[in-house]
Amino acid sequence: MKYLSTRGGVEPVGFAEAVMMGLATDGGLLVPESLPRIGPESLQEWSKLGFAELACEVMQRFVGDDLSASELQDLVQRSYASFQHPEITPLAQAGERRILELFHGPTAAFKDVALQFLGNLFEHFLARSGEQLNIIGATSGDTGSAAIAGVRGKERIQIFILHPKGRVSPIQERQMTTVLDANVHNLAVRGTFDDAQRIVKALFSDPDFKTRYRLGAVNSINWARILAQTVYYFYAWGRLSGGNPDHRVSFAVPTGNFGDVFAGYLAKRMGLPIERLILATNRNDILTRFVHHGLYSLTEVHHTLSPAMDIQVASNFERYLYYLLDEDAGAVSARVTAMQHDGRIEFSQTEHRRAAADFVAGAVSDADTLDQMRATYRETGYLLCPHTAVGVRAAAAWPEAVCLATAHPAKFNEAVQEAVGLDAPAPACLQGLLHLPTCCEEVAAEDDAVRQHIINTLAKVH
Repeated sequence: MKYLSTRGGVEPVGFAEAVMMGLATDGGLLVPESLPRIGPESLQEWSKLGFAELACEVMQRFVGDDLSASELQDLVQRSYASFQHPEITPLAQAGERRILELFHGPTAAFKDVALQFLGNLFEHFLARSGEQLNIIGATSGDTGSAAIAGVRGKERIQIFILHPKGRVSPIQERQMTTVLDANVHNLAVRGTFDDAQRIVKALFSDPDFKTRYRLGAVNSINWARILAQTVYYFYAWGRLSGGNPDHRVSFAVPTGNFGDVFAGYLAKRMGLPIERLILATNRNDILTRFVHHGLYSLTEVHHTLSPAMDIQVASNFERYLYYLLDEDAGAVSARVTAMQHDGRIEFSQTEHRRAAADFVAGAVSDADTLDQMRATYRETGYLLCPHTAVGVRAAAAWPEAVCLATAHPAKFNEAVQEAVGLDAPAPACLQGLLHLPTCCEEVAAEDDAVRQHIINTLAKVH
């Protein structure tokens, strides 16, 4: 399996190089040269597998010769050993609604499913090459803590995580800043998540800086993140279908950066019988507006009760754009350039119809988020985090849809208290965080400020 850039400026690379490269050197995102097709017989067999076994089956089709079957199995087993539920991503029932719980990992968020695996991949490939890696990432909440948990204390890795100052929940901030391992560096950016993400992309788009300081990516721009997230779509389908390849399942996916819902789209292209993908956004509704109107256009970023989705520039949208434009890298580059210049991409009627066939979408206000949290708890006793509530609300017209629960409600206890008047019971990984010492540096939302901070820090480390 080889990987190409969505913008066409990178020679095909193998899986290991794609993982270590993160963002393509031409500024695009890496995608497989071709997608494997999973037939009915394989789907039937996969439906009988446990999560780790299924992960190996899905991933083996993408890793090529860069990992042996035994190496992949070892990496997968170690990645999910820290999860607190034997099924890793179990299905729960909240009244008539099925909930796919993705929050049983070490930081109580869906990002753990991919980032525990990615951290072990980095360690494996670095041990093989003898090289060092400096990970740079931006987070709107959960990616940072999950990435830190995936690589803390690992040899040959330094990690720098940028979060928007004051725009993540107190628990999310403490999950990052209370990790005092010497290889972990937290930066609070005086700006929004989009500012932090822009800075990270700018650093990766500087070829001299990226090469000299051996930068690696943990955001969902890294292909391994998307790959790992496709697994739980196959897993949920298997639990609901009984292996019947004609059984179709719909999924409602809260999304800001388009990575989680893109993983579902990828699974569908591979042959998983998905009826519909319900793309759920909060007030920051650039993706919903795209599906409804065929226009992808920037507006200001609004602070909401679901802060991990407070995003306008969705990183993984470019991967979807690549497939929407029939894998034409030149056309993708032209649209991206238009976006950079004009802050918008307009789509033809044909392109819009195709997008509307791929997704249905809904934007959910804070008031409706709280109302959904309140209603679900009153009717079923099940507590939703505000992000999950956005997905449930957006899927109101499709009661059969499986809703992805992206975080444990205790990570957003203030919203839970406002909605239902009680505290969400905290899992062990979240207990006591507010009383631990912290380490974090504050920086301006400027490329040069962050670049210089990284240079100064690495000079001290090495």
